[in-house]
Amino acid sequence: MIATILLQAPAGGSSQFGMLIPMVLIIVVFYFFMIRPQVKKQKDQKKYVEELKKGDKVVTTAGIHGRIIDSNDTTFLVEVDNGKIRFDKSAISLDASKALNTPPVAAKS
Repeated sequence: MIATILLQAPAGGSSQFGMLIPMVLIIVVFYFFMIRPQVKKQKDQKKYVEELKKGDKVVTTAGIHGRIIDSNDTTFLVEVDNGKIRFDKSAISLDASKALNTPPVAAKS
């Protein structure tokens, strides 16, 4: 019933263009607040992982801390306290690894 009311031509000579504007605005807002930031974050993650090299400290998405000792096209060999573990490159956490490598800021007195 509601669908038939919405599909009927509006009274008063208004065009259907007026009904289209809110839908377009919703799509534009959705794109700029949801899709675009996610795509940017994925690009940053990919760029960060491509720039990692031997000796860099990393944190995986599972929370494992280690140092890269070798890499190939799709994986990193990471040295941890008790040995070596091979991780897929997608398992490296951008945010946690950057926080690990950033020196702490001293508190001002």
